[in-house]
Amino acid sequence: MRAQHALCALVLAALVVFAGCTSSGPLGAQTDSTTATAPTSPLEVHFINVGQSSSTLVVSPTGETMLIDTGDWRNDGEYVLQYLRRHDIERIDHLVTSHSDADHIGGNAAVIEYYETQASGIGAVYDPGIASSSGTYQRYLNAVERYNVPLYQIQAGDPLRFDGAAVTVLGPPNPFIANRERNENSIILKVVYGKTSFLLPGDAGQQEEQYLVDQYGSRLNSTVLFTAHHGSRSSTNDAFLDLVTPQIAVISSAYDSQYGHPHEETLTRLAARGVPTYWTAVHGNIVLSSTGERITVKTQAKAPTDPQSLRTAPPIDPGTTEVITTRTTIDTGSTGDSSDDTPTTTATPAATTSRPASTIQLAEVHADAAGSDAENLNDEYIVLENTGTTPHDLSGWKIRDTANHSYTVPRGTILEPSQRITLHSGSDENTNTDYYWNSEQPIWNNGGDTVIIVDTEGTTVVRETYE
Repeated sequence: MRAQHALCALVLAALVVFAGCTSSGPLGAQTDSTTATAPTSPLEVHFINVGQSSSTLVVSPTGETMLIDTGDWRNDGEYVLQYLRRHDIERIDHLVTSHSDADHIGGNAAVIEYYETQASGIGAVYDPGIASSSGTYQRYLNAVERYNVPLYQIQAGDPLRFDGAAVTVLGPPNPFIANRERNENSIILKVVYGKTSFLLPGDAGQQEEQYLVDQYGSRLNSTVLFTAHHGSRSSTNDAFLDLVTPQIAVISSAYDSQYGHPHEETLTRLAARGVPTYWTAVHGNIVLSSTGERITVKTQAKAPTDPQSLRTAPPIDPGTTEVITTRTTIDTGSTGDSSDDTPTTTATPAATTSRPASTIQLAEVHADAAGSDAENLNDEYIVLENTGTTPHDLSGWKIRDTANHSYTVPRGTILEPSQRITLHSGSDENTNTDYYWNSEQPIWNNGGDTVIIVDTEGTTVVRETYE
């Protein structure tokens, strides 16, 4: 990791003597942080409801902690500190400042002071090194100096050791882009644990996302995407989404955001890809727990996950202490080459053998049951067909919709050539041709939905939207 020469100079220019600047990286810094530890315990990623702001806590399987941003300046870290204390977080090993805007560093000074005086300290602080003239930024730097906390500037390619999982620094670029605009030079992290991964892009906009697309290509593929810039229309663009291909998206912003976050354009792009989306404003605190093979999603409030239905749910205020409840579990497959996230340009894939799954087709969607859908669930169904010439084992495959209702195909399900199977939403005894979801409510929206089918390797075999 580079020393903090640039950031130290920046701070000295602000008349602050920076005792935390050193000539080496943080203790234990490694030269390669791209290999994820074999899963033994869950990795937790907490998206804290802090209103029109963001704050993300990552807790590794070994108990190491990383806090990315600390909420808005107007509440001075109150919601974040409340959350950390309630979850018995005694130490912050890594405090990451995605960028220096006051809605992301609002609690930095308070968090540093609390952990240095009343808890077990801050291990190190990381910053992209682009200053802000705000009083919030100055208070943050003053706290770093006062408590002699090591401060490091990090950019793409720098290592960030995180015990128990692999963390890769994908941004900001070196040299900076977009005339050093702060959002477009956010620290961007990818956290990999087993076959699961989390992409955390700060407030990256169109230019930094394009940098990511050009530099990393398919290596952006991630299970979970924390949508950049609070769901702004300038972020989460089509080319970027096509490479990330997330199974879950998370948005952090206020319910009545003065900026209109999340913007409808972003929600439309997520909906078009059938990505279940969680929003702190309606789901409250969101905790994703990964075993390395699957992710359990927990939220404070039950709310829609169809991106275009999010605003139909009532708001949940920041600081609400309502307990979180398990909502769903996502089985995941490989999310790209987690063993090597070295920056690279997109390469042409080598020729591979055609996957048998390509012959499994969605033959029919019957979403509108006769009479009341809720009272005639067995007349709501989808039909799958094997259009190939060889039988295929569908055991363990997952079928889901955009609201993340999920069905697992039973063991021993072999679909012969030209054979069809019908999956009914209601309940009955399975036969060779008819299966039953055993749902107590309708699954498929009459006005349009997306059918998503994923095989046991985590590959999306079918993703079809009907209207």
